[in-house]
Amino acid sequence: MDTLSFLVVLVVLLVLVLVSGVFVVPQQQAYIIERFGKFHRVALAGLHVKVPFVDRVATRTNLRVNQLNVKLETKTRDNVFVTVVVSTQYRVDPPNVATAYYELQDPAGQLRSYMEDALRSAIPSLTLDDAFARKDDIASDVQRTVGQEMQRFGFSVIKTLVTAIDPSAQVKQAMDSINAAQREKEATRERAEAHRIEIETQATADAEKTRLQGEGQANYRREIANGIVDQIKSLRAVGMDIDSVNNVVLFNQYLDVMRSLAESGNAKTVVLPASTPGGYGDLYSQMTQAMMTAQSSDLDDAAAEAAAVRPQGAQE
Repeated sequence: MDTLSFLVVLVVLLVLVLVSGVFVVPQQQAYIIERFGKFHRVALAGLHVKVPFVDRVATRTNLRVNQLNVKLETKTRDNVFVTVVVSTQYRVDPPNVATAYYELQDPAGQLRSYMEDALRSAIPSLTLDDAFARKDDIASDVQRTVGQEMQRFGFSVIKTLVTAIDPSAQVKQAMDSINAAQREKEATRERAEAHRIEIETQATADAEKTRLQGEGQANYRREIANGIVDQIKSLRAVGMDIDSVNNVVLFNQYLDVMRSLAESGNAKTVVLPASTPGGYGDLYSQMTQAMMTAQSSDLDDAAAEAAAVRPQGAQE
């Protein structure tokens, strides 16, 4: 090999060595550079140079946010076994890339262990209803506990979410039955209250109806009495004596009653005296006799009461 060829090969080798010493780090990544097997520096995004055959890229670390899903079965304070699903977002802290690489062999496995331990401490202190109602509090407690532990190893826990709390199928069925029974109880109470209000309203309406009917009946009878009085006054004004007036009034009332019976929608057979107004004369005599008998009975009762009171007064 002549001198020219040797120089060409030397230049090519030199170029290859120089090129191997230049490298580019993509965005959201970090390269750890080791020199003779010892940590040297962290190269972030951009163009970098390393010493060939002396420095080497030990690892390429992704700085983007990762997500880890943890599914755990545990029990609540009221001894209900539930399956809890928790999702956490974490990333390597850029200033602590070397710590994250050299301290933890399995970051995801370590994070999973911390999350399971935090969940086994948080869930058993709550009842099933509290666990559903305080999902955000559980997530905050887990994130705070796990974040403090992972921060020592160069990781940041961005967000933790409790995505599901699932009891067994038997527990779900029992909860549905309890809720259905409570809703039915409330519905029964509301129906009973509505029925009570309906009864009270109907009773009030019936009472008002009865009162108005009574007032109407009283007014009706009052007007009839006033009409009879006016009729008597008119008959007396034309010179009729009281007996004749009473006879005319009673006969008119008798005819009105007969007319009402005949016009009634459910009228039945009415038996009248054989001769009219002769039959009416018998009816009038009977009514007069009954009134006189009633007056005589009232006078006898009054005399008996007076006789009963008099001896007591005389004895005093």
